Amino acid sequence: MSKSTLDILEIKGEKDTFYTPHVYFDPNEGYCLLEGESYLENTWEFYEHLCSWLREYTKTQQPITVDFKMVYFNTSSSKGILEILLLLKDYEDRGGEVKINWYYPEEDDDILEEAEDFIEDTQLDIELIPQPE
Repeated sequence: MSKSTLDILEIKGEKDTFYTPHVYFDPNEGYCLLEGESYLENTWEFYEHLCSWLREYTKTQQPITVDFKMVYFNTSSSKGILEILLLLKDYEDRGGEVKINWYYPEEDDDILEEAEDFIEDTQLDIELIPQPE
């Protein structure tokens, strides 16, 4: 198993005309966080950057934990999140150790249903964790 030569990827969340989620991917800890709101102008470009980082990380064969703490995302962001999850499923299928936590506001059935759909679409074991609002 090789150690990652990747740098930490951090994107500060922004709320303006469009909403950018906060991203923190740490190759040294094998930890990724995606939180906040995602309503982007260039959704594909944003999520492709995250997928590219993950593709590089998964070459290390190191365990990875991913925390999703999204409170809102639009349809195009949903497709980007699905791409991340499919990439993680592929890594798991190749023997990688993957842990995914999906935190959701306990009163928000929409975010919970999205997570359940992602579980169905990817067949990943995603832990659903309700959070008080």
